[in-house]
Amino acid sequence: MSIESIFNQFNHEGVFQKAEVIESGHINTTILIRTLSSASPDYVLQRINSNVFKNIPDLIKNKVLVTDFLRTKVQVQENIIRLIPTKSGEYYFVDTNNDYWNLMVFIFDSRVYLKAPNTKIAEEAGRLYGQFFYLLNDFESEKLTETIPRFHDMHYRLNQFESAIKRARDKRLESAKASVEFVNKNKAEILVLQKLKDKGKLPLRVTHNDTKLSNALFDKNEKAIAVIDLDTLMPGLVHYDFGDSVRTICSSAEEDDGDLSKVYFLTENFEAFAKGFLHSCKSILLKDEIESLVLGTKYMVFIMGLRFLTDYLNNDIYYKIKYTEHNLIRAKNQFALLKSMKLHEREMQKIIQKTI
Repeated sequence: MSIESIFNQFNHEGVFQKAEVIESGHINTTILIRTLSSASPDYVLQRINSNVFKNIPDLIKNKVLVTDFLRTKVQVQENIIRLIPTKSGEYYFVDTNNDYWNLMVFIFDSRVYLKAPNTKIAEEAGRLYGQFFYLLNDFESEKLTETIPRFHDMHYRLNQFESAIKRARDKRLESAKASVEFVNKNKAEILVLQKLKDKGKLPLRVTHNDTKLSNALFDKNEKAIAVIDLDTLMPGLVHYDFGDSVRTICSSAEEDDGDLSKVYFLTENFEAFAKGFLHSCKSILLKDEIESLVLGTKYMVFIMGLRFLTDYLNNDIYYKIKYTEHNLIRAKNQFALLKSMKLHEREMQKIIQKTI
């Protein structure tokens, strides 16, 4: 089926003009649909990766439940993702290839950043993600389906890693030797957060689980206006959302930059992001959550590096790649960031305490 015919399965208000592929994102295929009339909005059409998401109807249900809930909490509803139903009333369409599609209204005059160009962007992202987290505080998390089971579970990710090592080709295993050693050297320290969760020391909350900077939309005045990419809405820890934002906002380089000399931790961005995030949601956080936020940042950088490395050892079956070593470069990049972050750990703790 053509993109236009898939678009026209939905109950939208426009007339198809053209389709533009949006290149960012590792998992799904995302297409901007331009419409003919300025009186009708443009749209974002997305094919959801069924190799990653095994229960897409419930994934879509999660998105509808949460966005409907958020609209009851805010005055500016245009900045909450609005999903468009099909002409038959469902919020997804299954094409002749058995691919699942959903359609959303494009938020006009918005832009994304892959890395923060200044501390204002960092603070604005913190404010937006903290507010998103705060607004969902009284949403009943048990209503949500776990779209990717054990998504941020370190035991699970380490088991996948060990299995990948056993199956890896000799050439890839040799290329990844230093990264494999890094994982084995650092995993005990990182597992502390997982153990706190396992013991019930940290509460489960509704979390976005993919709060990289590029999932925040900004207006032309650098004001953060909307949270996007809601496919991984699930119960989780505040550390997942705080840490994943820090991972992208506080790195000096994009996550696939292969020049590791350019990868270092930006404490000024961390201070700005922490200020925005905690000012938005510190009133709902427990003491144990606040005291382990810095551990959460290390956790999320480590787990992303681990997942990139695992996918490399598995011959790149999960993430989109542009060249053979792409996932290995991503892993090395994340581990370089973690090394730099650990040098600033005491300063990060002081910033958190000062901010609260």
